[in-house]
Amino acid sequence: MAFELRTYTHPDFTLEKFKNAPDATLCEVAKEGVAPDNFHALSIFPEYFKINGEWKMIEESRMDTVPVYDGEKMQAVEARRLHVGDQVVCGRTEDCEEGIFLHAHGFDERKADSDTFAFRTGRSRETAFSKDVDEIVELLKHEKEHGNVVWVLGPAFSFDLKARKALSALISAGYADAILAGNALATHDLEGAYMSTALGQNIYTQENVHNGHYNHLELINKVREAGSIPQFIDKYDIDNGIIYTAVKHDVPIVLGGSIRDDGPLPEVYGNCYDAQDAMRNCVRKATTVITMATMLHSIAVGNMTPSYRVMPDGTVRQTYFYICDISEFTVNKLADRGSLSSKGIITNVQDFVCNIADGLGLEY
Repeated sequence: MAFELRTYTHPDFTLEKFKNAPDATLCEVAKEGVAPDNFHALSIFPEYFKINGEWKMIEESRMDTVPVYDGEKMQAVEARRLHVGDQVVCGRTEDCEEGIFLHAHGFDERKADSDTFAFRTGRSRETAFSKDVDEIVELLKHEKEHGNVVWVLGPAFSFDLKARKALSALISAGYADAILAGNALATHDLEGAYMSTALGQNIYTQENVHNGHYNHLELINKVREAGSIPQFIDKYDIDNGIIYTAVKHDVPIVLGGSIRDDGPLPEVYGNCYDAQDAMRNCVRKATTVITMATMLHSIAVGNMTPSYRVMPDGTVRQTYFYICDISEFTVNKLADRGSLSSKGIITNVQDFVCNIADGLGLEY
C-alpha cells in the first residue's frame, strides 16, 4: 500500500476566541543577541500570531527560537542572532489570550495535549517494531519522489561490513538527501574502506590487527595530507563505504566536531555553532529524519526539527522523525528534550538498517 500523508487542517479562525483575541505584543530588541523580557519561545508545533488583525503562521519553525515579525511574515530566529530593532513576539500563553495560538492537532494528533508543549514516549525494548520498519520502507518510497530524507548517524555502522553495505545501498538508490554525523562515523568508515578495519578491528571477522590502534590515526593523517575527503578518495582509489557513496552521489555530508575528536578530518566543523548552522541548512529542507546510534546528534537534530513543513506550493505536511538506538535511555532522552513528534525504535541499528534495505529490495 502506498504511503499517504495526513491532511493538515488549519485552525478555524471564525471561532470567537480567534476573532476576539488581541494582536500579539511585539517588543523591540534593545541589545544585540538578547531577547526582550517575556519573549515567546517556539515549539515543534505549528504556531500562529495575530498581527494587525490577521493570523500569521510561522512557516519555518525551530524549537527554542523566538518569533520575529519582519513586516511581512513571521521568522524563527535564534536569540543569539537577534539584532537591535527586531520585533519579537512577547507572551507565554498558547490559546489566543495574547494573540498566540499553538496548533497541536493540525494532523489530528489527538494524543497531544492542546494546552502544553508536553513530552511523551510510551515505547520500550519490549515494543514490537516490525510495523514501524514496514512504515519506514513505504515512507522512504514516497519521500524518494516527493520529500527530503536526512540521516543522522553514529559510528556503529562503520564497525560492521553488512551494515555499511546496506546503508551505502540506501544512499546509492536515492533514499538519502543529507547525512549528518561526527568525526567518528566518517573516520572509521573511511578506515574500513582503506584498511578493512574500524578502530583496528576487522569489520567482518572482528579480529584485531597488529598495531591496529594506529589505523584511525593513520587514516586521518592520510586524509589531511590529501587535503579533503574527496581528494583522499581519488588519491587512494577508495571504492566502498558510506562516505564514499555519499561523495559519489553528491549527497551533502555535515560532520559536527566534538571535544574528544582525533585529528579531526578536514571537513569536520570545529566550531559548534558553525556545525549547528550547517546542520540546520539540511534539516530545514527535511521531510523525514532518521537518527541512529547517536544520542547527542539525535537530540540536537530533534530540537532543530519541527513537526511540520510548509512546502513550496503552500501545503502543510508532517515531518516524520524516527530515532533508532539499542539504548532505551537514548530514545527516552530525546522525548524528554521536547521532540514530541519522534517515534522511537529500540533495537540494534545494524540490524535495523539491513531490514530497511531488505524491505526496499536493495542488493548489497
